[in-house]
Formats: sequence, structure tokens, C-alpha cells
Amino acid sequence: MTVTIGIKGHCAHCDITFELKPWQLNAIAIEEPFDCPYCQRVLQLSCPRQLRQFKALDHWALVHPSMAVLTCVVLIVALVAEWVGLISVIGQLNVSLVVLLVHFLALRYARYRQRITLDLQAVLPVLPVEQLTRVASARLGEQ
Repeated sequence: MTVTIGIKGHCAHCDITFELKPWQLNAIAIEEPFDCPYCQRVLQLSCPRQLRQFKALDHWALVHPSMAVLTCVVLIVALVAEWVGLISVIGQLNVSLVVLLVHFLALRYARYRQRITLDLQAVLPVLPVEQLTRVASARLGEQ
């Protein structure tokens, strides 16, 4: 099962935009390079502005559950206020419609803020120490 998160990556080398998988998002979060699924180049997010925008996405994760709780509480309070007689049925209907409108507008704005396209730059892969020692010994052996 694939979850659509809404975060896309744009490879600067092959000029292709693709949906980022969760493991690629984790790699970006810990600033670890990963391979492009199309050109097999090593990619990394190097723009500090986009990195800050990416790390700010977790603030928007709680909007959906908190808006659901707020909407339920306001609807229950409006129902009880109408039952007690503090507001009329039309007043309860108005409060309910306004809170539903605010709920959907807040969720739409949060969804808009969560959809971003990250510009991923190709970087030179860092060789492990084992490969560096083999390269060094091969070059020393040539001399």
C-alpha cells in the first residue's frame, strides 16, 4: 500500500519530478544522500531554505486531529446550548455551519502547505574507507 504524502522531488540532473517515498523522506531529514530512481545519480537536498521548509512540515501534522477535536467540541457545545435554551435552532445551525466551514478551510490550507517540490542536487558520492585504501594502495603500487 502506497501512501500519497504530497512531497515531490525534482532531480536537477535528469530534470524529472517524482513522488518521494517514505525512506527517501527519512534520508532527506537526516541529510543523507540517496539514488535517483531514474538516472541513478546520488541526490541530496542542499538548499537551506527548502530544508527549513521540509523540517517545518511536522508542525502541520497535528492540524487534522486537532481540527477534528475542535469541531466535535463546538458542535456538542452548540447542541447543548440549544437544548438548554441559550440559543435558538437557527443559531445552532449557524454555529454548526460556520465551524464546519472553518474546519474544511483549515484542512485545505494545511494540505496546501504540505505539498512541496524539493529541488534535489546531484552530489559526488563519498567513498567508504575500504575503497579509499584500495585506491591508495593501487596508486602507490603503480609508482
